[in-house]
Amino acid sequence: MTMTGKSRGSYAKTAGRRREILEASIEVFANHGFRNGSLREIAERVGMSQAGLLHHFSNKNELLAGVLELRDERSVALVPLDETPGIETIRGMVRAAEYNAEFAPGLVELHCVLSAEATAPEHPAHQYFVDRYTWVVSLMSEAFTNAQAAGQLREGVDPRSAARSLIALSDGLQVQWLLAPDTLDMAEELRSFLRPLFTIDF
Repeated sequence: MTMTGKSRGSYAKTAGRRREILEASIEVFANHGFRNGSLREIAERVGMSQAGLLHHFSNKNELLAGVLELRDERSVALVPLDETPGIETIRGMVRAAEYNAEFAPGLVELHCVLSAEATAPEHPAHQYFVDRYTWVVSLMSEAFTNAQAAGQLREGVDPRSAARSLIALSDGLQVQWLLAPDTLDMAEELRSFLRPLFTIDF
């Protein structure tokens, strides 16, 4: 079955509207947090009713998962993906922690809450997190492996194990930071973990 010009136009319009909603949502949640960011404010920003907003997403959790996908898309500016993964990819993860703490605390909260809830297979964001962790572990494992090949990783460090440990540390630090943001520096904690693993500094 071929898509007519009218149906293609409708699809493009719907996709464009979804993108507009997600752009508004990411600003609302980044500025006001997961708990305080409201569908009403998002709807007002895009000039529609809450019912109209949810016409484009089956429920709030689907919208929230879309927000996290857009956040990941934007993270490309901090974690370079247009080159072979390596030391700059790992440094990019540290930069992302700095950025999140300063500019997007609400998205850190959203990530932590939704990732915990999405461990349930029936959760709308479950597959998003399964796919995300599969991709992140693969990306960072390749980055550590290439750093090893470049002589930047210390002898005896297993690239895949180091990658998983870095990701786990990053996630755990986000929870601790949300609970007591004045007691730790997420980026510096990541650097402290990475320095003994490498022959170069962070």
